[in-house]
This record gives sequence, C-alpha cells and structure tokens, in this order.
Amino acid sequence: ADSNEDGRITREEVRELIMLSASANKLAKLKEQAEEYASLIMEELDPENYGYIELWQLETLLLQRDNYMNYSRPLSTSSVNNWNHHNNNRGTGGGTGTPSETTLVPKPLHKFVRKITHKLKYMVLENWQRAWVMSVWILIMAGLFGWKFYQYRHRAAFQVMGYCFATAKGAAETLKFNMALILLPVCRNMLTWLRSTRARLFVPFDDNINFHKVIASAIAVGIVVHTGNHLICDFPRLVHSSATKFTLIAEEFKGKKPTFKFLFTGIECITGFTMLALMAIAFLLATGRFRKNLVKLPPPLNRMTGFNAFWYSHHLFAIVYILLIIHGQSTFFVHAWYQKTTWMYICIPLLLYAGERSLRTRRSRQFSVKIFRVLVLPGNVFSLTMSKPQGFKYKSGQYIFLQCPTISSFEWHPFSITSAPGDDHLSVHIRTVGDWTRELMRVFTETCSSPDNIGLAKFGQPGRIDQRGLPRLCVDGPYGAPAQDYRNYDVLLLVGLGIGATPFISILRDLLNNVRIEEDQTDSSVTDMSRSEETSLNSVNSMTTATTSSSLKKKPQKTTSAHFYWVTREPGSFEWFKGAMNEVAEMDQKGVIEMHNYLTSVYEEGDARSTLLTMVSALNHAKNGVDILSGTRVRTHFARPNWREVFTKIASKHPYATVGVFYCGMPVLAKELRKLSLEKSQTTTTRFEFHKEYF
Repeated sequence: ADSNEDGRITREEVRELIMLSASANKLAKLKEQAEEYASLIMEELDPENYGYIELWQLETLLLQRDNYMNYSRPLSTSSVNNWNHHNNNRGTGGGTGTPSETTLVPKPLHKFVRKITHKLKYMVLENWQRAWVMSVWILIMAGLFGWKFYQYRHRAAFQVMGYCFATAKGAAETLKFNMALILLPVCRNMLTWLRSTRARLFVPFDDNINFHKVIASAIAVGIVVHTGNHLICDFPRLVHSSATKFTLIAEEFKGKKPTFKFLFTGIECITGFTMLALMAIAFLLATGRFRKNLVKLPPPLNRMTGFNAFWYSHHLFAIVYILLIIHGQSTFFVHAWYQKTTWMYICIPLLLYAGERSLRTRRSRQFSVKIFRVLVLPGNVFSLTMSKPQGFKYKSGQYIFLQCPTISSFEWHPFSITSAPGDDHLSVHIRTVGDWTRELMRVFTETCSSPDNIGLAKFGQPGRIDQRGLPRLCVDGPYGAPAQDYRNYDVLLLVGLGIGATPFISILRDLLNNVRIEEDQTDSSVTDMSRSEETSLNSVNSMTTATTSSSLKKKPQKTTSAHFYWVTREPGSFEWFKGAMNEVAEMDQKGVIEMHNYLTSVYEEGDARSTLLTMVSALNHAKNGVDILSGTRVRTHFARPNWREVFTKIASKHPYATVGVFYCGMPVLAKELRKLSLEKSQTTTTRFEFHKEYF
C-alpha cells in the first residue's frame, strides 16, 4: 500500500488498494467506484485534510473488522436501540450459556451406540409422515398381490401354468392400484385445498412429486413382473402343456390349444405391448438427464430431450389409460363384469384428473392478463408485472403456471409469485434456464421495442399500462407450496439460493403489510375509544364494542419476526429484488425483519483479500445507509453463512418459539438445514420445522 515506504498513504494509493481487492474478488462494479470509496476512507481517517493517512491508521481500521462483521443489523433506524441492546446481551454465538440451550448429559452408552441412537431419532422425527404413508401404500400393494395370488393359486389354470401365472396376476392387481394412485399426486387443485386442512399435519403434501415418481417406479417393477412372467413362463407352459392338463382349461379356449401366434395377436397382447411401448417412451423422457436436457443427441433426435419432450410424452398416458381399460376387459379366465376390476380402480382418479384439467382450461381462458411492465435484469433474469384477474386470490409463497400461446398453446410452466396478496397486480421473476423461458424473454423484449415499454415500476405498484402489441399471457393457479403456511409459525427463517429467493419476497411484503394493517386497526380502535369517552357516559360498553369490531376486521397474525438469507454467486443478482428490499426496509419500522445478503464469489470475511472491502462496505453503510454491492439498505456478507451459528443465535433470540425454516434452492443445502432444524429442536427450547420448496 505504501509504495514509497514513507509511512504515509495517499488517496491514490488507497484507491489502488480498493482496485486490487475488487479485482481479486471479481467485482467489476466496485472497481468503477474505487475513487468514491477511497474518498470515503480518507474522509474517515483524514478529517484534517492533510491529503494522506498514516499506515498505522489503516492497519488499525483493518484490525477493527470484527466490529463490522455483526451477525445482523436492523433495517429501520427506529429499531437500532432495541437491536443494540439485544446484541450486547446475547452470548458469544457458540450456544453455551444462552437461555434456550439445554445441556444434555450423555447416557453411559458406547459412543457408537449413542451416535446410532441419535441418527435413528432424527430419522424418525424427520420422516414419520413419509414413513406411515409409505407403510400403508406398501401394505396395500402386498395385500392386493397376496389376495390375487391366493385366488389364482386355487384355480384350474394354476395346474397348467403354475406359480408364474399367479405371480403375473398378483402383479397385475398392484398395477391397477398404482395406475389409479399415480394420478392423485398431480391433482394440483385438490392438493392446494388439502394443504389448508388439518390433513397437512399428517400427510407430507410437499413430497407429492417424489411420491409420484416412487409410484412410477413401482409401476415399472410391476410391468416387468407381470409381462416377464407371461412371456417367459406361463405362455410357454400353456402352449406346450400336455393334452391331459390342457383339458382343465380347454373351455377357456373353446377346446383348441393356443399357439404363440394366437396369444401374441390377441387383444390382450396387442394392447399390452402398445402400452409397454408408450410407457417406456414416457418413462425414459421423464428421467432427470433427458428432462434437464443433459443428454446430447444429434439432430433430429435432439428434440427428444428437454422439458418439451417430457411434457408432450406424458400426454401419451391418455392413450395408455384407454388401452388399459380395453386390456382389463379382454383378459383371459375372467368373464363376469364385476370381476373385471380395472375400470373400478381407475374411474374415480380419472374423473378427478379430468376435472382438474378442465378446471385449468377454464381458468386459463378466464385468467388472461395484461402486461404492465417487463424488466430485463442481470443474470438472465426478467420480471413480468401483470394485471390481477378478477376474483384471483392467493397466499404468499404460492405459485402460478404461465402459458404464452405465441410460443406454445400447450406448455405451462410454474413460477413463484413475488407480489403480495394485497397488491392490485401480479408479478413473477423468471430465470431463462430452458428453451421456453428463453423464447418468452425474446418475445417480450423484441415486442417492447420502445424503451418506455421496458423498465421497472416502483416495487408494489404496476406503473403505466402499455399493451401495444404485447403477447398474450394466460395464468393458471394459484397452487399450494410449503411457504404458504408461514403464518403458522412464530418466527420465520427464509433461505433462498439465487432465484430461489422468489417465494420469500412475497412473504416479506405480506408480513409487513399485515403488521401495518394491525397497527392501523389498533390506532383506529384507540381513536374510537377516545371519542366514545367524550361523547358517551357508557364508555365501557363503547370501548368494548369498538375493540370487538376492530378485532373482527382481521385476525392478528402469529408471526412476529422473520430472518431472510439470500445466498448468490453473482453480484448482479441483487438487482433482481433491489426495489423489493428497499421498500421492505422503508416499511419495517419495528425491526420485524432481518435481511442478510451473502455473496459467495467473494473471499470470506476475515480473509485478507476481502478485509478492505468489509471496511469500505461498513463505512459506506454507516454514512449513506446503502450497501456497496447490493445498492440497498441490506448489508452484504461475504462467502457462505455459518448455518450452525445462524440457528444457534435464532434459538437464543427466540426461546420457546416455533420457527418455520423455509428453503428454496439446490438440494445440497437442504440436507444441512434439515439436520440443523432437527438437532436444534432437540438441544434448545426453540422448535425448528424445516420445509423445502419443490418445482
């Protein structure tokens, strides 16, 4: 830093230091503002305007970095005193000595046994909902298989075809059940309704897609068992059976022993082979590598990968279900209509799913929206602000499906709603990660040729309506998501990775809107009480009436505070919700929300390569109230959060509270957050309940 080794550092040398630090951390925007931040440091350390600072002054400033690396900071100035009081009274952050920590005395067990015991306990606590659902499902399949196996074990055909025949029929019964059941986890409207009932306490509705995949795997196994036993075992036994044995079932084939040609050209095999081919295509294109376009095929086979191929191939199941009914009606050895049970299994789920699709179609026509504003953001992200259809009601944390007929009349894609329920518009933030989203961005940006059409309205307001030539957009939803239940918790811990922050922006705004409404109602109630005291002798009755009427307007919310952690690699990502974070900061007059931005591409706080940036950020935030990286009032931390410390301090700050931990992002972090939620629920007086968003 001191290039001429005279113990003095000039403004230019400070600027060079900032430039070097910005380069080391790949912060191009910071390099452009190096002069401004150099002036900031000189202003702090050179109040007499000597034009230089002593080297020891800069070293002292850098050594004070711990004072700037506070765990949290309030967004509003009115909550600074409360925050400082809490910050001074809490422990060191290690968790020992805090009011919510309970010292556990280990039992005199072997270390290995104790470790296994803890793992089993966490596993049960984490998976009890999944466990009982899976157990019931497996028991039902086992019961159906055993029932049908036993039934055919005592028929004449068993004497000819043996256990292969009974096994094939047992597998067929489980296939009927699973082909019916697999439709229910994708009935989104039904699941959204069920989420609002007490059933959510016992059934893991968040795992609906995972359960759908598990059922599909069971169907694949059932097909192999059913088809394999027919083709490899009982068909050959039937064709090559002796005349004596064949007489036992001769009536079924009108006295003529069947040949392989007869069996393979019958309705049973034709429908079976066709279903097998269609389902093989759909199953293959639904696998992760094909669906995510990770498999690279030469043209024109490359069109068989990606979301489009997955989506369209799944519609082959409409043909599969028709063939399944025909297949079930044409089976051998079953003649009475009430014994042909395939249609009985699938009729109700098919009707539910058909109703679901019909409702989606009707709603998409009804919920055609106008585009208010299109905003192109860094990191291949753009936001759409659109009209709110009449009668459209949703909860924060829910998501909608969007369709653009200009691109495709059949494709629907899910996006989290980033506007609050109280807003008079809808907004979504979309990252271009696939062909449909890239095309949607291209269509809107090309259509909005005028700069006036592309821009950012103030967050929470639609801005000017300009519909000149914009593509039509249809909305389907809203649909339930884990985050919609945030009101059930005293405290929220919201964690978003990258674009995964989208579901939580709506929650933060809704939380503050509700706080503001409650304050307005309280003020109104107090005003009414005061007036009633002046104008009525019966003031007690008047106050009771005023209070009662006020309480009926809106039920007080349970959630009292929220901790929001946004982790991203790209500094430009902060532009996505810059308006949202600034407006939340303006609205948060009681320090209800703690917001933390983490930039993982920068060396961690405490590293020599980022220490100067920490100082500059702290000084600028103290003077101007703005973070140098995000451009908001929310401080940006470097590297990844220490999640154990985060959980420990939340438990310390909120003893005996129930904390809802909501996460949206890559699966890697979900495992750690889930484990910490279980661990801290056991070792502190605070209860953490983990939820992961699925798309």
